[in-house]
Amino acid sequence: MSDREFTRRVVKAVAIIAGAVILLAALWEARGALMLIYVSALIAMGFSPLVRIIERPHRDRRFVPRWLAILAIYLSIVGVVALIGLLVVPPLMAQASSLWERAPTEFNRLQTWLIEHHLLTRRVTLEQAVENAPSGTGTNAVGTVLVAISTLIGGVFGLITILILSFYFLIEAEAMVAYFVRFVPVARRGDVAIAAREAVGKVSAWLRAQFVLAGVMGSFAAAGLWLMGVPYYYVIAFIAAIGETIPVIGPIIGGVTAVAVALTVSPKLALTVGMYFLVLHQLEANILVPKIMERRVGVSPVAVIVALLIGGELYGLVGAILAIPTAAILSVIVEEAAVSHEVRIQRVR
Repeated sequence: MSDREFTRRVVKAVAIIAGAVILLAALWEARGALMLIYVSALIAMGFSPLVRIIERPHRDRRFVPRWLAILAIYLSIVGVVALIGLLVVPPLMAQASSLWERAPTEFNRLQTWLIEHHLLTRRVTLEQAVENAPSGTGTNAVGTVLVAISTLIGGVFGLITILILSFYFLIEAEAMVAYFVRFVPVARRGDVAIAAREAVGKVSAWLRAQFVLAGVMGSFAAAGLWLMGVPYYYVIAFIAAIGETIPVIGPIIGGVTAVAVALTVSPKLALTVGMYFLVLHQLEANILVPKIMERRVGVSPVAVIVALLIGGELYGLVGAILAIPTAAILSVIVEEAAVSHEVRIQRVR
């Protein structure tokens, strides 16, 4: 090899490595935007089968335009949310307001119970509790409020971006798939199309499962707490339903909230509520979730745990929430790669 050829190869290798490093750095800096894009793509994949069902022509009706099918789904979701809001929000606000008004009284009752059981030496007021909180929580209250407002505004804009982007993903799905398939060898395009449909089906099953689990947990929490006479059961059930979408810690948050509110009535009621939520969580974790995730989504319990650990470590709660659909997509890719490898080995033999 001549010196000129060697120099050319070295320069090419350095340029490729430098380009890869720059690309990775750019992707890391844009990780927030990439996460929004990924969430939008998952939502689009989740609703894609429903869009196909609506737009598919039947004997008694004509072909429905894709944009109209997507718009119908969006309007249906808004209508369901509005209906739930009308049924839940008024009593939720009333109970939350009552809970806030009773906070000082319940705080004093809790202190009395702690003093009687020698768990607290002296009584303090709410103002003293705030003043004696860890440094930074009271002195930087204005900054904390500003950060909270900024986070809320950013979350609202992020949600709007996800809704709009997922809408366009659904509109352009076929064109985008056709464009990317052009880069796949002709002999493999059929396999890629099958894998894509399977991944969409699994993500759609995961999305439906999230709605079902949230509804089941919220309904059972509300019914059980109402029968046990726990105050503010609407608030607790709402927290439990939302918490069901957060792996691992979400059900714990709902249970702890229920026990804390029940403790304002009596320790016996708090113990009963704790046992109820423990049983409810065990049924959900050992029966509902495994049946749905393993049979419909096709992700084994081991893969679910590993995905939750890795997703939570990489991206916190958002990573944990998206861990299962990501694992489902990766399982399709790995399975397709394994099948292709076996086919190549058989051809060689």
